[in-house]
Amino acid sequence: MNITFRQLRLVLALADTGSVTGAARAMHVTQPTASMQLKEVAESVGLPLYEVIGKRVHLTEAGQALARTARQMVTQWEAFEQQVDSMKGLTRGRLRVAVVSTAKYFVPRLLGGFCARYPDIDIALEVLNRDGVVQRLRENLDDVYIMSQPPHDLDLEDQVFMPNPIVVVAPLNHPLARKRGLSLSDLAQERFILREQGSGTRMSVDAHCKAQGFVPQVRLALGSNEAIREAVAAGLGLSVLSSHSLKRDPAQDGVAVLKVKGFPIESFWHVVHPQGKQLSPIAQVFHAHLLRQARRWRDQPVA
Repeated sequence: MNITFRQLRLVLALADTGSVTGAARAMHVTQPTASMQLKEVAESVGLPLYEVIGKRVHLTEAGQALARTARQMVTQWEAFEQQVDSMKGLTRGRLRVAVVSTAKYFVPRLLGGFCARYPDIDIALEVLNRDGVVQRLRENLDDVYIMSQPPHDLDLEDQVFMPNPIVVVAPLNHPLARKRGLSLSDLAQERFILREQGSGTRMSVDAHCKAQGFVPQVRLALGSNEAIREAVAAGLGLSVLSSHSLKRDPAQDGVAVLKVKGFPIESFWHVVHPQGKQLSPIAQVFHAHLLRQARRWRDQPVA
């Protein structure tokens, strides 16, 4: 096969954007040029790389295999470039980080200090629900991943770096907001607004409630911490949220943290990557920065 490195990047752009137009734009070429290059790659492979269904590109089995191979090659090449830069005394390149949505409340603080120290590093931050982050982890699309519930069916390098306390919240004017020494039985008649099934917070809540023999009356399941806070503040019910999703003073969110026995639920933030993956020099530096910075404010509330 006679395929250039630039053509491999074009195949990757096609896989990432889902269209020839998007791939052309990402590679800064015209659409006819992109189409011609993709045709040449397909001819070299000897199999179709994609088909268009409903104006959307779908990679064939051969296209998917080529995209995976191209991604591995590009990742290795970028790691080599970073190693050469480090030998020259330079620190530049690209860092890819995928985080679950609740982590967005503190990860920018971690990234801010890192960017200030290494201003020439470009950072691509993906903020998704847990399922989205796990899918990217399975496909090895990023350097590191931050979540509270890593999947158990993958072999991972897993480092716990910070607590993730999960608390019960109620509207500010709720009668229970003024009481102490509450138990889950005191919440039996309350309606709950929880995160969607599959989120890390929901998994922790479900496991805790099951262990306590408590079945919450779920009124709503929402995929956004912001939407849940607004719903609780509006009096639609109670919720169980990561304390990282609340302001330093929860009253500013219109909610109160209830004093319930067994809460906060003990949970932790993990930074993970596939076992056996060789982290790039930049990813190694960021990993160390993450652990070092987390130690500094591990016990401090994060707004």
